[in-house]
Amino acid sequence: MASRTSGKAQGTAGAAKPRAGRTTGAAKKAAPAKSPAKPPAKNPSAKKAPARKAAPGKRAPARKTAAKKVPPRPAPSPTGGVYRLVRGAWLGLAHAVGAVFRGIGRGAKGLDPVHRKDGLALLLLGIALIVAVGTWSNLRGPVGDLVELLVTGAFGRLDLLVPLLVGGIGVRLILYPERPEANGRIVIGLSALALGVLGQVHIACGSPGRGDGADAVQDAGGLIGWAASQPLVFMMGEVLAVPLLVLLTVFGLLVVTATPVNAIPQRLRALGVRLGIVEAPYEPAEVEEYDEDWRDAEPGPVRPARRRAPGPAEPYDVDRAEAEVLERRGRSARRPSRRAGSEAGLDPVDVAAAAAAALDGAVLNGMPPSPVVADLTKDVTAERNAAVAGEVAEKATAPVPPARGEDSRGGGVPDLTKPAPEPTDLPARAEQLQLSGDITYALPSMELLERGGPGKTRSAANDAVVASLSNVFAEFKVDAAVTGFTRGPTVTRYEVELGPAVKVEKITALAKNIAYAVASPDVRIISPIPGKSAVGIEIPNSDREMVNLGDVLRLADAAGDDHPMLVALGKDVEGGYVMANLAKMPHILVAGATGSGKSSCINCLITSVMIRATPEDVRMVLVDPKRVELTAYEGIPHLITPIITNPKKAAEALQWVVREMDLRYDDLAAFGFRHIDDFNEAIRAGKVQLPPGSERELSPYPYLLVIVDELADLMMVAPRDVEDAIVRITQLARAAGIHLVLATQRPSVDVVTGLIKANVPSRLAFATSSLADSRVILDQPGAEKLIGKGDGLFLPMGANKPVRMQGAFVTEHEVAAVVQHCKDQMTPVFRDDVTVGTKQKKEIDEEIGDDLDLLCQAAELVVSTQFGSTSMLQRKLRVGFAKAGRLMDLMESRNIVGPSEGSKARDVLVKPDELDGVLAVIRGESGE
Repeated sequence: MASRTSGKAQGTAGAAKPRAGRTTGAAKKAAPAKSPAKPPAKNPSAKKAPARKAAPGKRAPARKTAAKKVPPRPAPSPTGGVYRLVRGAWLGLAHAVGAVFRGIGRGAKGLDPVHRKDGLALLLLGIALIVAVGTWSNLRGPVGDLVELLVTGAFGRLDLLVPLLVGGIGVRLILYPERPEANGRIVIGLSALALGVLGQVHIACGSPGRGDGADAVQDAGGLIGWAASQPLVFMMGEVLAVPLLVLLTVFGLLVVTATPVNAIPQRLRALGVRLGIVEAPYEPAEVEEYDEDWRDAEPGPVRPARRRAPGPAEPYDVDRAEAEVLERRGRSARRPSRRAGSEAGLDPVDVAAAAAAALDGAVLNGMPPSPVVADLTKDVTAERNAAVAGEVAEKATAPVPPARGEDSRGGGVPDLTKPAPEPTDLPARAEQLQLSGDITYALPSMELLERGGPGKTRSAANDAVVASLSNVFAEFKVDAAVTGFTRGPTVTRYEVELGPAVKVEKITALAKNIAYAVASPDVRIISPIPGKSAVGIEIPNSDREMVNLGDVLRLADAAGDDHPMLVALGKDVEGGYVMANLAKMPHILVAGATGSGKSSCINCLITSVMIRATPEDVRMVLVDPKRVELTAYEGIPHLITPIITNPKKAAEALQWVVREMDLRYDDLAAFGFRHIDDFNEAIRAGKVQLPPGSERELSPYPYLLVIVDELADLMMVAPRDVEDAIVRITQLARAAGIHLVLATQRPSVDVVTGLIKANVPSRLAFATSSLADSRVILDQPGAEKLIGKGDGLFLPMGANKPVRMQGAFVTEHEVAAVVQHCKDQMTPVFRDDVTVGTKQKKEIDEEIGDDLDLLCQAAELVVSTQFGSTSMLQRKLRVGFAKAGRLMDLMESRNIVGPSEGSKARDVLVKPDELDGVLAVIRGESGE
């Protein structure tokens, strides 16, 4: 221990002594590396080092190995310092230049986009000036040589036009900085135009090639002209190359001017009118359909300025809306108005700008313009825009209205409701129709259905709701504004446009606050409205209106379509009538709670068919388990069987429909047709030929409409049979002309099963009692927020989102009048196989279920052997103990065997000669 300590001390002293000397430690370490054999002088500790190396310390060999790994340093070069100096200066210069350009780039990003576009335009003007001097004059120096090399070499003889083109692009960027959408079109058009023109010039100058020298190419079409024409001339010759280049030139000209081919005559005529060559056509003044005083009236304050903290409301009217949107959207949101431009002599885009801004996105998203919008588009001029700018400057001096009120705000929001089409005076098909035989059938007249009044338009209640919505957005600091609304019969949908970087969830999260503000519990938010960049808020109207069935059936669209399965449904939230073709659905599920309007919808469907179709066109099967809903239609000639009220008979009727479907498909397959319409048309044309010797008489198949008023009752009585029949019909019956209408007021999963939903693509949901019921019908929420009395959501086949509509209504008096007219025309002709098939159905006990065959075999075995044993049934019938015990219990309940006596066999109560009667009872044939 002492020796180790002394060794360490000596090593420390030896290490300290060289530090005190004149030679540094680095020099001392470098010397042994160059001459390892030379021992260090005047170092007594180093002399003792070999003795210490022999000790078991093992530290000296490690130091020796480390000293061998250190490479020798090269001798300093006299030019190394200069190299490092030049390299450092070059890298420093590179970093400095990069930092300068990065700083310029960051500064450019911080500039206003308008300034960046102005800078680009000025840069193009500068380039145009340099190119003009280089091409139009004999500019000497490096710049002139570069211009001659690039411009003249590329464009050839047309290099004089390049400065004009570049300068024109720069001027356009200055005049129209907010219209970048046309830049791509202009670039494509100018490229095609340059290729076509330069190619023709090159061919006209003799098509010089590279072998003729660069001067010859420059004196022709330049490098661009050579590249455009040389491949065509080489492959096709000049005869075909020139027409192709002419077509390319015309295409480029049309693209630059945004002129389609079919609009060339109109554009030439307009150019002639502008140049005074052609006289302008006379256009008579249009008759306005609204009050002229509306435009001249002073607009009232409507809503506070956006992006403000909650506080006293600031007035908001149409003119200020225009200026605000012009500042926010710019010229890119404007739509052209050709008529306004022709009248005022201005650019159509500029003329329509104020009208598009007043709507704030409503017209821009595809809505047809209302008369107010037409007036704005027609009469807005440059003076109107100047007046808007003046009013914006005086915005601070406007009076402050009350925070909430009906008359204080909302007057500037446009009403975007579609004008309802005028009903036709003539019915769709009121002529006498000749049926088979000598029967003449007259369709009911439309006069049997009452006319409704004109639809309600904008009211003070709508303005009050707009003001309330604006207040809610201002109070919760949401950058959103009401840009328009569409009024329906039951609800009004208010369109809300969001500001930049505002999430849609901010509007949906305010659903309860909006309901509180408008004092309505039923508020439905659509985010977004299909086909629009806006969020819809549907709020019930305080003054609802009725939609009459007669108004829907009197439409021109309904009168012009003779399809017998076209039915009227109602009126949507945008003011348009809703009609549907049951043959295209092809099946529909109608669901809703009590009082929601489901029965009225069924009445409208049946009445629509009776008014538009003859009994030879459509036959119906009506299932009414309630016994009171469809009794008014008893005895109409369209029925194929009396109205079915017994659920068991309804299940049998559905089975008959399945058999009828199979028979129709047999005929379609036998005669080679894919749809019943083609088969009927071929029969009427006499193109279907029966095989020789056949006594069958072919007649067109009518459409078969099966209406089930309450599906839940049928599913309770015979769920398996009803579901199987419905699934088969909905899967296969479309081409056979059979269509189902399933109605229920309890849309639970055990009534509307997954198989039924998968095969019934069209849905009509009225008000439901829960969210779960809405998801069963529509596969999405929404029906639980409907307000009842015909308010529904219609989801046709292929649609992603349902359409909110008010169902049509037909009174009992109207139904009775139509039914009586049909009864007077013709008596019903029922199919015997529907009712007879129901009576001949074997009444099998439901307790037996699917074990009928096994039970008959077990009864025959027990009676014939006179031995009632459960184990015997297991052996003979090869069933398990549970199944054998159940069969024995069934035979005991039918007095075939006696009660169980433990392990003994049961007594057989039936003699072998009574076996046939017992089997008949089991099979349900006892009543025959």
